[in-house]
Amino acid sequence: MGSKPALSLKTTTTTTTTSPPLFLKSKLLCFSLLYLSTTLFLSLYASISSKCFFSFFITPSPLDPISYHPSNYGEHKYAIPTLRSSCTSPVRFADYWVVVKEIKDLLRNYAVSEKGFQYLERRDGSFGGKFSAHERFSYFDHGENQRLVMEIPCGFMQEFHVSEYDRIAMEKCREIVVVSAIFGDHDKIRQPIGLGSKTLETVCFFIFVDDHTFESLKSHNLVTDKAHQVEHKVGVWRVVRVLGELPYENPAMNGVIPKHLVHRLFPNSRFSVWTDAKIQLTVDPLLLIHSLVVLEDMDMAISKHPYYIHTMEEAMATARWKKWEDVGSLKMQMETYCENGLRPWTPQKLPYPSDVPDTALILRKHGVASNLFSCLLFNELEAFNPRDQLAFAFIRDQMKPKMKLNMFDAEVFEQIAVEYRHNIKQGRKNITAQKGSTTKRRPSSSNLSANGTKWTHSGCLSYLQEMWGEAHD
Repeated sequence: MGSKPALSLKTTTTTTTTSPPLFLKSKLLCFSLLYLSTTLFLSLYASISSKCFFSFFITPSPLDPISYHPSNYGEHKYAIPTLRSSCTSPVRFADYWVVVKEIKDLLRNYAVSEKGFQYLERRDGSFGGKFSAHERFSYFDHGENQRLVMEIPCGFMQEFHVSEYDRIAMEKCREIVVVSAIFGDHDKIRQPIGLGSKTLETVCFFIFVDDHTFESLKSHNLVTDKAHQVEHKVGVWRVVRVLGELPYENPAMNGVIPKHLVHRLFPNSRFSVWTDAKIQLTVDPLLLIHSLVVLEDMDMAISKHPYYIHTMEEAMATARWKKWEDVGSLKMQMETYCENGLRPWTPQKLPYPSDVPDTALILRKHGVASNLFSCLLFNELEAFNPRDQLAFAFIRDQMKPKMKLNMFDAEVFEQIAVEYRHNIKQGRKNITAQKGSTTKRRPSSSNLSANGTKWTHSGCLSYLQEMWGEAHD
């Protein structure tokens, strides 16, 4: 009888003892699981901490940009590739909903002011008036010592004909406007990507076209021309047809009007985003304005040129690559600027990091400084040619009051837009991602002449000597 409890205790001990789990008996398996979990954690951390994280905050628009284009529309146009990772961005964007609230609060208390100048009324001549260099330069100094109200030439000395319905719609755009243009059917309408669900409540999209481009859109069934039709839409873009005879024979010069006189076409808009028709936005305009203009407290934001920092470098490239055929007029333009104070870029020009922008994308806060700059730039373009990079630094450095300018890196441009070209075909093996390169191509002494024009014998000799002195230090 006394031995039974001991037997019972032994039985209990035997039944409660268990062997360790099988996976713990294998050190290799345990190490593999540890390695896997660590790798997954690090991968997740890298993804979340990368600068492409801003894309997680964007609420996609229900719009499908592809659905607005038939398959044969723009089939010969392909995007320039980039060497940069799509998940590496040199600029951060705030949460979309935070941006929407902050932009709305800002717009509620923001008033466009042009106190101190008004626009010169129409006179005989061209759309811009064709002023002499002395006349144009006399409007540069709009400092405190100037008289209270000064009239400045700013185009529209001839009519820029659009329908009354379009004009009313343009005046009703009171917040942010995105503007583009196609003249001569040289480009295609590209729908923006990544629009937030509330963006179209604040942002208007307008694209200006001539009759030739409009007929091309009709041939692709993108627009119709029915009687009494008051509005033409292609995706998010309202298509504004410029009626009748255009101000200039050159399509590029006609495109300069909405590009640089956007504040006159949209007098009630607070901010604007210009996009060349060759590019497609891949970031919501609200995020762009908020990050590159509002947070930086700037009047304008524009990309630096990926290669050049001196105006003369761009002028010689323009001549060499025949971006403008009349090399003699290019030389005269540069001599005019050199004689009136144009100097190469040096660190003394900081905070401006370059003299040469990429003007395919321009973000503006409409106000005295940016509006004055745009007017002065347009006057130079009409006087010489539509190559707006050539007059950019001269006006920026000479004008008063100074403009607060954010010249962001070309890598930022690559992350917020996709660029298309006329002559790039899909499948070409020799395409190089020029914008992604960090190597700057400088003209050498062997190509300081273009089409027989010797730049070294021009009135810009001291400019060139100073430029090359900086380049060879």
